[in-house]
Amino acid sequence: MLRNFIRTAAAAAAALATTALLAQAQAPAPIKIGFMAELSGPQGALGQDQYDAFMLVVERNGGRLGGVPVQVIREDSQLKPDVATQIVQKLIEKDNVSIITGITFSNVMMAVHKPITEKGVFLIGSNAGPAPIAGAQCSPFQFITSWQNDNQAEVVGRYATDKGYKRVIGMAPNYQAGKDFVAGFKRMYKGEVIDEIYTPLNQPDFSAELAQVAAKNPDAIYVFYPGGLGVNFIRQYQQAGLLGKIPLLSSSTTDGSTLPAQQAAALGVISGTFWGPDFNNPANRQFVDEFEKKFNRIPSQYAAQSYDAAQLLDSAIAKVRGNMADKNAFRAALKAADFKSVRGNFRFNTNHFPIQDQHIFEVARDAKGRVSLKTIATPLKDHGDAYASLCKM
Repeated sequence: MLRNFIRTAAAAAAALATTALLAQAQAPAPIKIGFMAELSGPQGALGQDQYDAFMLVVERNGGRLGGVPVQVIREDSQLKPDVATQIVQKLIEKDNVSIITGITFSNVMMAVHKPITEKGVFLIGSNAGPAPIAGAQCSPFQFITSWQNDNQAEVVGRYATDKGYKRVIGMAPNYQAGKDFVAGFKRMYKGEVIDEIYTPLNQPDFSAELAQVAAKNPDAIYVFYPGGLGVNFIRQYQQAGLLGKIPLLSSSTTDGSTLPAQQAAALGVISGTFWGPDFNNPANRQFVDEFEKKFNRIPSQYAAQSYDAAQLLDSAIAKVRGNMADKNAFRAALKAADFKSVRGNFRFNTNHFPIQDQHIFEVARDAKGRVSLKTIATPLKDHGDAYASLCKM
C-alpha cells in the first residue's frame, strides 16, 4: 500500500507541475512600458509626481493594465536631451518596449519624439506638449494626455483681457516651452505685451529681471517657471516687494509640485491650467483621495495628467486584449479615449492632443488650511490648440 501511495503522490505532483508549466506557458507575456521623465535635480519633483500617479493605477490593478501584466521600466532623462536619446535607444532596441510614456520637458520631447515614433513605438506623453509635434511634426503614434504648451497660457491671456489689464510683461525660460507659453498668452491677450524676458533654463536668480519689471510697473506680469524655477521665482517676487503690488499671472509655476515649498508666499497668485484638486467629479475624488493617502501630499497637475495616461492605456490595452502587434487597432483604441478623466470632459483632437476645458485658479487655503489651488473661472471651454490644422496624418 505504501508503494501505491508513493506512486499516486508522485503522479499527482507530476500532474501539478505539468499544469503549472502549461499555465505559465499560456500566461501572456508582460507588455513592456518605458517610463522616462525628469527624476533628479531641481525639476525632479515633476517627474516623480508623473511616475507616482502612473504607478498608482498599475499597482491598484495588481501590476496590470487592461487586464494584462505590464513591466514598467523607469528611466531618468536628467533634463538632458542627449541622455534621453540614449535611453530611448536602449528602451526600444534592448528592452523591446511597445510604449514609452512620461517626458517632462519640451526640449527632451523634441529630441526623442522622432526616434520613438519613427520606430512605430507608441508615445503617450504626459507633460511636454511643444508646438512642432502638435503641428507639422505630429505622428500617428503620439497621444498627449496633458495639453499643448500654448493652451495653459491662452487661458491666462483671456483672463488678463477680461480683467482689463492693458500692459503686461511676459517672462519664461529660454527654450521651446517658454516661447510656446508666451506665444499662447499673446494669442488670447488683447492688451499690450510691453516686454518679453527670457532667462536661461535653470537660472536660479531673477533679481536683475525683477528690477526691470519693477521699473516698468506693468498692470500685471505673466510667467511660466516650472518646478524648482517656480519655487525660486515666487520667493524672489515676494522678497522684491512685488507680490500684491503687481498682479502675478502664471502657468505651471504654482501647483502641487511647487506649493509645498512656496506656501504662503504664493497666496493670491493666479494660475491657468486644465485641472485642479478641487474638481468635484467621481474620478477626480478617487484620484485625489488615493494619492493623498499613499503619498501624504496634494497631487499636482503632473500627477493628474500621468494618472490619465495610465487610465488611457488601461482602456486601450483592454480593447485589444493585450495584442500590441495590431498597431492599427491599438491606435484606434487610444484615439477613443474610453476612460473617465480626472478633469471631466476629455477627447483627442485630430493631432492626438486633448480638447478640454481650461480653467483659472487662485492660490488659496483649502478646507484643511493647506495652501492649494481654488477654481475661480473657466474662460475656455472645449478648447483645442492652434496647430491641429497643420498636422497631416
